[in-house]
Amino acid sequence: MSNIDWVVLVITILSIVVYGLYKSRGQKNLQGFLLADRQLPWYHVGLSVMATQASAITFLSAPGQAYKEGMSFVQFYLGLPLAMIVLCIAFIPVYHRMNVYTAYEYLEKRFDVKTRTLTAVLFLIQRGLSTGITIYAPSIVLSHILGIDIYYAIGVIGVLVIIYTVYGGTKAVSYTQMLQMAIIFSGLFMAASMVLSMLPSDIGIVRSMKIAGATGRMNVMNFDWDFNNKYTLWSGLIGGFFLQLSYFGTDQSQVGRYLTGSSIGESRLGLLMNGIVKIPMQFSILFIGILIFIFYETHPTPVNFNKSIVEKVERENNSPELEGYLSVYKNAQDFKQASAIKYADALELGNQEAIVQAKHQYLVDYYKAQEMRTQANEYMMSLDRQLDFNDSNYVFLSFVTEHLPIGLVGLLIAIIFLASMGSCASGLNSLASTTVVDIYKRWSKKENSEGYDLKVSRWATFFWGVFCIVVALNASRLGNLIEAVNILGSLFYGTILGVFLVAFFLKSINGQQVFLAAILGECIVVYCYWFDKVEYLWLNVIGCFAVMIISWLLSMIRLPKYL
Repeated sequence: MSNIDWVVLVITILSIVVYGLYKSRGQKNLQGFLLADRQLPWYHVGLSVMATQASAITFLSAPGQAYKEGMSFVQFYLGLPLAMIVLCIAFIPVYHRMNVYTAYEYLEKRFDVKTRTLTAVLFLIQRGLSTGITIYAPSIVLSHILGIDIYYAIGVIGVLVIIYTVYGGTKAVSYTQMLQMAIIFSGLFMAASMVLSMLPSDIGIVRSMKIAGATGRMNVMNFDWDFNNKYTLWSGLIGGFFLQLSYFGTDQSQVGRYLTGSSIGESRLGLLMNGIVKIPMQFSILFIGILIFIFYETHPTPVNFNKSIVEKVERENNSPELEGYLSVYKNAQDFKQASAIKYADALELGNQEAIVQAKHQYLVDYYKAQEMRTQANEYMMSLDRQLDFNDSNYVFLSFVTEHLPIGLVGLLIAIIFLASMGSCASGLNSLASTTVVDIYKRWSKKENSEGYDLKVSRWATFFWGVFCIVVALNASRLGNLIEAVNILGSLFYGTILGVFLVAFFLKSINGQQVFLAAILGECIVVYCYWFDKVEYLWLNVIGCFAVMIISWLLSMIRLPKYL
């Protein structure tokens, strides 16, 4: 990056952090540290909810997801608006009325302490692992732009997030997230505008979309009823609904955001804002990936978007075989570029026969270039098995750093860092609040002062920060991060949601029954995932209904009291 980009990056991040820490000064008790004294307005709540979900993973991996597989991932969010409505009706009033710090407090009042502890532990496992992945994402950026080992980058990012969260708590997170989202929306708009301006002037947006569509990239909706297809209308509406309902309704990283609302109405408006804005926002981020795909169809495409590993292999294995693979790939992509432009020219002329022929030739050259690219990467992988050649997380980053103008590069890198800080801080804050409220304070026999509890919360934040750094150090081979973090969530969210739905709607079921049902339900989910029975979004449905059905069946059986 240029000096100007570094100035933009540093000033943007420091300004946001200093503002958040200034607004959070003077915290003296647990409610202030964990829930910002429950005094935030609806727009703070809504932007904080969105920023918690929109981590660096979103801005690094979503464009790469669209570049590799097209727009189908947007179907993942189709169940979100309906989930927000259910949360506003059923969840928020209960949480506010009972004046809880965490969602799991309610479960003890409805069932018993072991059910509360089980769901809290499931959450801690899932959120701890997910937050570790979230720390790994910006480390990719730091490693890429500084040319340092990614393990050092993980250490730097992890330490910064720990310091920021330990000192500031929820109020720092919420106030900075409001500004973060404003900067993020502005940056995304500028990035999309710049990509459009860099497309060949004689192609235009309509023909560009047809080029992307020829390769299946414009697959926004899939109406097939197929349990083995990851993203369809039905998996998004049904599986996505259950995942989003559990994530926003039972995951403390999100519950903690809207519990900061000054009233039920403010929390509801914040969630509804998220339901309205999130799908267009995610569509826009994925569409940037499509625009980048079109750009590279008419410009030289790297053999791998993670330039550092290609340079490492070339530096350590300067062989004629490697040069041969790279040369063959370069020739193949030259043919592909020429065919893409001829296809666009045929579309302009409107001759249907010429369009069919040009499209056919483009697809032949496109798949030939893809084959040569795969062969080159496989050969490089054979030279160094320790390197990760999955480059979907590097597509957007590579494009930004190599093709966007000075100044905008720094701003977009700052956006990735800000998104990561907001999401990581929310994750650490929720891990600390659940650990302190649901584990430490619940099982400790001591009556401590507010100041002591605040100190314990900060130590819990530090502990989970270290845990998440350890996870990040081992997250390099998870593939596309946005999928990895949602797969991980799907292993737990269905079971946790099932417990909450039993609590809300099946009043005859007791803690003993739902506790056993949750354990059995989680076993069923793990079985379905381990043996690849269904795609991951359906695990949320399976886990939820397994808990509800099993607990209902157990309610008709007289269980031994010691269970």
